[in-house]
Amino acid sequence: MRENSVQDVQSKKPAKNDVELPRLGFFGMLRWAWRQLTSMRTALFLLLLLAVAAVPGSIFPQRASNPSTVTQYLSDHPTSGPIMDWFKLFDVYSSPWFAAIYLLLFTSLVGCVLPRAKIHWKAMRSVPPRTPKRLSRLAEYGTVEIPAGSGVDADQAIKDAAAVLKSRRYRVDVRDLGSDRPSVGAEVGFLKEVGNLVFHISILGVLASVGFSGLAGYSGQRVVVEGDTFVNTLVGYDTFTPGAYFNSDRLSPYSVKLDKLVVKYDRESPGHYGQPIDFTASLTTKDGAGAPAKQQILKVNDPVSIGGTNIYLVGNGYAPVVTVKDGKGNIAFQGPVVTIPTDGAYTSLMVIKVPDAKPKELGFVGFFLPTALIDSKGVAYGSDPDPFNPQLNLNAYTGDLGLDNGVPRNVYTLDTSKMKQINGRDLRAGGIVLAPGQSYKLPEGNGTISFDGIKRFAALDIRHDPGQVYVLVFAVLALAGLMASLFLNRRRVWIRTGNHPDGRTMVEFGLLARGEDHRLAGEAAAIHKALHVKWVVPQAPQGEDGKQPSSHQGDTGTDAAVSSTVSSKDH
Repeated sequence: MRENSVQDVQSKKPAKNDVELPRLGFFGMLRWAWRQLTSMRTALFLLLLLAVAAVPGSIFPQRASNPSTVTQYLSDHPTSGPIMDWFKLFDVYSSPWFAAIYLLLFTSLVGCVLPRAKIHWKAMRSVPPRTPKRLSRLAEYGTVEIPAGSGVDADQAIKDAAAVLKSRRYRVDVRDLGSDRPSVGAEVGFLKEVGNLVFHISILGVLASVGFSGLAGYSGQRVVVEGDTFVNTLVGYDTFTPGAYFNSDRLSPYSVKLDKLVVKYDRESPGHYGQPIDFTASLTTKDGAGAPAKQQILKVNDPVSIGGTNIYLVGNGYAPVVTVKDGKGNIAFQGPVVTIPTDGAYTSLMVIKVPDAKPKELGFVGFFLPTALIDSKGVAYGSDPDPFNPQLNLNAYTGDLGLDNGVPRNVYTLDTSKMKQINGRDLRAGGIVLAPGQSYKLPEGNGTISFDGIKRFAALDIRHDPGQVYVLVFAVLALAGLMASLFLNRRRVWIRTGNHPDGRTMVEFGLLARGEDHRLAGEAAAIHKALHVKWVVPQAPQGEDGKQPSSHQGDTGTDAAVSSTVSSKDH
């Protein structure tokens, strides 16, 4: 037993070559997680993930901008629709998972940019690195010989070289003046990293501005028929989506009247005949109760700005003007009815609800055709979006519309579960078919319906984005920073001089780039030429390969004798 215990203890001892790693612990794990989150690789991955997460917002209808379409989608897809709704695919931009990606990306960028900005600030304030002992090993190398008797010694030559580099926007540091081998170190291209930082900081600014607009802004939709007026109040919207910090006091009390909506269709191209090519809405706006009226034009992608909001034209259609009289001869409904276009010929679904009709409530459902044609089976269909032969085709119902039980109802659908159909194509009374100016007497003494005329409607999207200007500013800064980081290069130059025993002043210089720089050879040639111009000495003629030929190292007996070389090294 004793021997077994000793063996067990010995077997538990770590082997001689094993490495015992320290335990991270709670704070160590947090530090590791923070470093992973704030790495540039994670930031790029989150940026890509955010772009992918936004894709469902452009594929599926969004409840914030088009709630009726979402309702119709759920009705058409009773199985998959609720599952998709549970995953917030109809509210992508306000979903928890999209917000989580957004906040993680914001945090990751902050953690990436701030330390890099601190390091770059220190690098900009520091002197260039020390001069290498052997400049000939650098990527670009050149030499210049100043003839004896020119009056330019090593110290003066290094000061002149520093002046040349300063003129080329280098940050210089002169060293070892008074010694046998004075030198100057220079750097340029700090704006490359500055541009990189500006780009990432601007991305942060864009994200923050978009978030600010989502919190302090609002959006709403309103359908306006020609001749009607929209007033910017909460009750004036069909749908309204406020931000988390929205206050109704921020609504500017302006008004917008739709005078006329003109749609221009292609009537020349056979392949695109009848397709819309221009939408023009003429508006009369008042920026306040006592403000003068102003005529403005609203077009697609050309919004009207008023009261701190932008008004966009996002849809249009027809609104037939209908008058319904009940069984007692009283007008129970009169006015335009907004329809829902379903195809390029503007075949439009239409629902009319008349809860004030007596003795029974009335409901109508059918479609409106701007240009009606009859097929071989006697069925009407739409053939053109312009109202060349407008026609109403309706079925009539009587009974309970279900508007008095407190349950919200869609104005574009008719619940016929508690109603009786009194008109229809398959019924004895037949369907209701009306042209402008015609009327129809409903069976069983339920009144009449008349088609009085046609108006157009415009679907408006009203948005207040307080961060919109900031998004533009940061987007421009991001573009400028990206261009700087792509087209600027970080370079270092060192120049060393020395006095030759025969009186000549020897100059050598070398260039090194940080990263790939295909223009480094051109910069070396430019510095080489600038040094010759500074000292007014001729530059040796170029060879067939475009480089300066090596000089002969013999005695130069005159001041005009000068030797210079420039060489490049492949790495």
